[in-house]
Amino acid sequence: MNIANRITLIRIFLVPIIMFLLLINVDLKPLTFDDFSITWNQILAALIFIVAASTDGLDGYIARKNKIVTNLGKLLDPLADKLLVAAVLISLVEMDKLDAWIAIVIISREFAVTGLRQIALLEGKVLAASTWGKWKTAVQITMIIDLLLNNFPFTFLDFRFDLISSWAAALITVYSGIDYFLKNKNLIPLTE
Repeated sequence: MNIANRITLIRIFLVPIIMFLLLINVDLKPLTFDDFSITWNQILAALIFIVAASTDGLDGYIARKNKIVTNLGKLLDPLADKLLVAAVLISLVEMDKLDAWIAIVIISREFAVTGLRQIALLEGKVLAASTWGKWKTAVQITMIIDLLLNNFPFTFLDFRFDLISSWAAALITVYSGIDYFLKNKNLIPLTE
């Protein structure tokens, strides 16, 4: 197994660790400033999420640069991305930090685009990530980090970046999904 695939596997193995840290109840004293409070396990989960999300582009870059792109990597990389984002979104809903409808919109779009990519593969085509898809990923990761850190540092400015980033993530997710389907409508059989 090459280094790029190992990095992808590490991202997959970090998913349950992040979920565990987010969903456990520990009696450690939270870090508190004025009206702001955050648990230590939440900080650790955010740091691990940042590391895991950072490896998203790294594994693909290494594979392309070293010409070690494999079918396993093509399968695992998008799976790792979707597992990471979906698991954290579900955890944030459970923690009452994210509205369930936003998580459902984001996860549904991922399933729909994955299905479209599968249809393309059956036709012998590969759907590359679009510019909107890359923006979607960046906005989602920004939203997740903000929510994991309880809107830090914006809470001190009395600025609801958490709300803005959540709506932005939902909107760009929907738009990028529509964009994928419109650009690849020829792959969808209207009649069988």
